[in-house]
Order: sequence, then structure tokens, then C-alpha cells
Amino acid sequence: MRPKNTLFPVARSLQSRGRLLSMDRPQVMGILNLTPDSFFAGSRMSGKKQLLETAEAMLRAGATLLDVGGASTRPGAQLPSALTELKRVLPAIEALHAHFPEAWISIDTVHASVAEAAVEAGAAIVNDISGGLLDAQMHPTVARLEVPYIVMHMQGTPETMQQAPQYEDVVLDVFNQLKELFQSARRAGIRDVLLDVGFGFGKTLAHNYTLLRNMDAFRALGCPLLAGVSRKGMIWKALNITAEQALNGTTAVHMLALQQGASILRVHEVPEAIEAVKIWEQYESAAA
Repeated sequence: MRPKNTLFPVARSLQSRGRLLSMDRPQVMGILNLTPDSFFAGSRMSGKKQLLETAEAMLRAGATLLDVGGASTRPGAQLPSALTELKRVLPAIEALHAHFPEAWISIDTVHASVAEAAVEAGAAIVNDISGGLLDAQMHPTVARLEVPYIVMHMQGTPETMQQAPQYEDVVLDVFNQLKELFQSARRAGIRDVLLDVGFGFGKTLAHNYTLLRNMDAFRALGCPLLAGVSRKGMIWKALNITAEQALNGTTAVHMLALQQGASILRVHEVPEAIEAVKIWEQYESAAA
């Protein structure tokens, strides 16, 4: 089911090494953080047992994708080395792939070497917050691996991005950079590209909501859109609460993102996101 306000055709499926994922309805991606310092403590996995139990619960609740990250990208964070990331994510991906072979595992990294090792260990998608800007080998590596690639917009790096984000026109500026990164990925030979406007990555509160209100415009590039808003500052700052209290606000923003054409919701809590998708689908069906 597609949003009624969509004017541009968007890819209806993803291919990854012989596997096919339909994008005819919005999908939910569960977040699994293998870092000691991610901004939301509830997403941090402390061991293999917790990792597998959390992943199983997410999949049972309806998640199709699991996003595994070994680097905190909260504002002010320094990105770890590729070696540090590999030590964190490879055992996890191997375990997840062995226990849940049907799951689409996404590796969240800016390092081409980590992406390659993760895919060989069982990952099916590469999720790059830099869109390839932090590693010149990322695009050719992903093309060779023949997996889908998530291109995100970020102004600066996690360490610097929230110091003083500025744009002449946030929608146009983000659109133009994502277009350049998308075209670079395609020239490298990547078949399936997804786009993420990068909520919270070098944006003020106003920037985030302007992008949310205009997210549907990014479908002009013909790529599925990923919305990563779960418990972010754009929610808890607007409500004057904490990240730990931002589940209800997250669900509200998820519904707005679905209205704006999001194909994937990247979330900490899967059941609530699945409910948002079901309500949105019911709403769309009634209006048809």
C-alpha cells in the first residue's frame, strides 16, 4: 500500500544476494546497539543472551530488519576505529544470522571494511550515516557485495554535527546532497539505494520538523525512505522530557513519517511501531 500523496514511483522491493524483500507496505527495523554509550540506554546489548532474546522479541513483534551498530553516533561522540567496530559487531551478526536466518540484518557503519566483513558474516544491508563521505571505498565495496545501501545525510560528523548546524534551505540542501550521494552510489554499481534525511544529524529542532513535513519530496529520487526518529532529541526536546520518556512522542512522529511516505521505520520499540503501521494502513484503506 502506497501513500495517496506520492507523485513519484518508488522501488517496490530490495534485492540482497538472491533474497527479495517487498516494500509494498512499510517495514520496521529494530535497533540493536553493541556500544556502551548509545544515547538511549535501553537499546544497549550487554551480551549474547540479551542480544538474541531482544532480537527474537523484535522479530516476533513484526520487525523484518535488525540494525546492528558498533559505534555510538550520538551528538559529540567520536567514531571508533574499524577494528573496534569489528570486535563488537561480527560475533553478534554471526549469532543473529545463525539463529534467525530469515531476518534482514543491517550493519550500521561508516567503514567499508566493517561493511564487507559484516555482509560475509550474514548482514544483508549496509546502513551508512555518512552516505560514503567518510570512506571512499564504501560505494565500490557495497556494489561488489551486491546488497542494498542506506544513504543518510549528515552535516559534519557526530562529534561536531550539533555545534552550529546551518542551511540556506534545509530541504533543498539536504535533497541536493542526498541526490549527489545517491548518484555516486549508482555510478559505483549499487542497485538498491534507500535514503535517510538524517534526523538529528546536524539539524536544529526546526530543521528536523521542516524535513519531516517535506519528507515526501525526497521520493522524487525513486528510492524508499527510512525514518530514524526513535526517541531522538527532536521529540524529547519538543516535549521537555527525556529520551526515556519519549516513546509516545516517537509513535506520534512515526505516524507523521508514514504520512510522508516512509518505507522503513528504524525503532527501539517494535510493537508500538507495528501498531502505528497497522493504524496507518487502516486509515489509508478507509480513505481509498
